[in-house]
Amino acid sequence: MKYMLIMRGTDETYAEMEKVELDTMFETMGKFNEELIRAGVLVAMEGLDDPAETVVVDYSSETPVVSDGPYGETKELFGGFFILNVTSKEEAVEWAKRMPVIVNGFKTEVRRVPTIDEFPQTNEYVQRERAWREATGQL
Repeated sequence: MKYMLIMRGTDETYAEMEKVELDTMFETMGKFNEELIRAGVLVAMEGLDDPAETVVVDYSSETPVVSDGPYGETKELFGGFFILNVTSKEEAVEWAKRMPVIVNGFKTEVRRVPTIDEFPQTNEYVQRERAWREATGQL
């Protein structure tokens, strides 16, 4: 089963992160990343750019509206993610608990990533996606 560990912080925690030496951050997270790799559970991981560079596409009107983001009322910002291939939700939670804390105040959301096999296989778009995944070695 795949689970996504979503790293979330607030404006305050991101401000604190800017005070951390880049080498310290790389070493701290690098050790965790190596542990995930050695365990054979890491599928993907990425950090995200500064939230000030975000745009939001809002579909609440007939024509989508693009505005500077993130959302004005955001209390927590999505900062990056890991995708792990583990045997259970509990194992994903255990990995999330082991993630190093560089600055207090961050949270990690653990969310399962459904597989294509869980969708109706007779649907033409599911079939097209399956074919694409097979052609690109993702299945």
